[in-house]
Amino acid sequence: MAGGAITGQRAPDRWSSWQALDSGRLLLMSMASMLVVAAFATATIEVRHAQMSVALAFGGFIAFGELLRLALPGGREAAPIAMVGGMSYALLLVLPGRHHVATAQTQSALLVIAVAAVGMMVGALPHVAAGRDAGLTGMCTRLVAIACVAFVFRPVVADFLVAKHGHSAGSKQWYVALALITPLVLLGWLADTIISALIRADDVRARFSVAIADEMRVQWPLGAAVGASVLITVFGAEIMGLYELAVFLGPLLVTQVAFRRYAGIRATYLQTVRSLARVTEVAGYVEAGHSGRVSRLAVAVGRQLGMPEKELLKVEYAALMHDIGQLSLRDPIPGGATLQVSPADQDRIAELGADVIAEAGVLDDVAELVRCQSWPATGHDPAPPIGSMIIRAANAFDDMVGGSTDRERSGAALDRLEADPAEYDRQVVGALREVAGRRLAWRL
Repeated sequence: MAGGAITGQRAPDRWSSWQALDSGRLLLMSMASMLVVAAFATATIEVRHAQMSVALAFGGFIAFGELLRLALPGGREAAPIAMVGGMSYALLLVLPGRHHVATAQTQSALLVIAVAAVGMMVGALPHVAAGRDAGLTGMCTRLVAIACVAFVFRPVVADFLVAKHGHSAGSKQWYVALALITPLVLLGWLADTIISALIRADDVRARFSVAIADEMRVQWPLGAAVGASVLITVFGAEIMGLYELAVFLGPLLVTQVAFRRYAGIRATYLQTVRSLARVTEVAGYVEAGHSGRVSRLAVAVGRQLGMPEKELLKVEYAALMHDIGQLSLRDPIPGGATLQVSPADQDRIAELGADVIAEAGVLDDVAELVRCQSWPATGHDPAPPIGSMIIRAANAFDDMVGGSTDRERSGAALDRLEADPAEYDRQVVGALREVAGRRLAWRL
């Protein structure tokens, strides 16, 4: 999902050069590059037969969408307006302003790809000029999704929808067109989602089954809005012509603002949680960087165990604030290591910390994870939730290792946790051993 904490802003070092790109990204970019080369090779021939006003209008629409691309929770990127433009252009039944002429006869899938690629590149230029990321991965993903739809629709479906006497399905058989185009819109969304899930699974070392479920959960509301807009644009083109692009831009902008606000609220929550977590460090109750390390480790362990992103977010919040109850102590624990205090004191710190978090009124699940972090893995009724057991093990590990990268020290700490299965869950410690020596993902 965006380095101090898991969702920090600093990009990982492996993305700092082309040589460090992972194989998934290279494959995606290679595929998109081949599509673009083939598209431009044929576009110079087809452009004479295409209606340039339509190509320019949709290309400009796509460029505007890329300019206003959206940041979603977990470090995701989306350009819903660009997707609406690209998918609509790929699925046009009739060229606006030239009724009864099917686009399949004048525009191939490769021409659609060329227009989409140019629009995306133009829309990305202001981001590059401002020193921001060009968003190459996201653009390649969207381009491949649009290409999938265009290659299925143009040579196969569009010809079927053209009536024998030159009338398009848009005017004579709209219900047939709707039945055929709707699955293609779904195909475009699935292609975008699956590619994004594959890239994300590699980035954060998540299971693909979990990554695809998380991606669908986050993307489906926006995907539904995009899909509905595509259908309206395709069927409205014959009646309204190119003016519909300006008419439908307003609702799309409103939808995008709503999603942007949601992402902003989540970012604000996380920033508030980080600020609370730093209070114990500034006050000298815990070692500097302890909360961030425990948070990164806890999220990595949870991901190794196959936890969905929604639950990982709660674990991240709870891990960041797991020591806030130490502010109630008269004398700080040496080094802030709660591993050194009695079980009764651990319970009191956890209880007080949970009470502080619960005062917010919106983080009750997080408060419960903090409250239960002092409970042993076995012998307690009720049993602690898996998130609490993860935080307990990650905290104990960091208390023993701190910021050290010494493998022998880490190995000894893990051996100590494994030797006490009553206190630390075996499955959690096993996952901790898997991720302890790994460069942890920079985002949730």
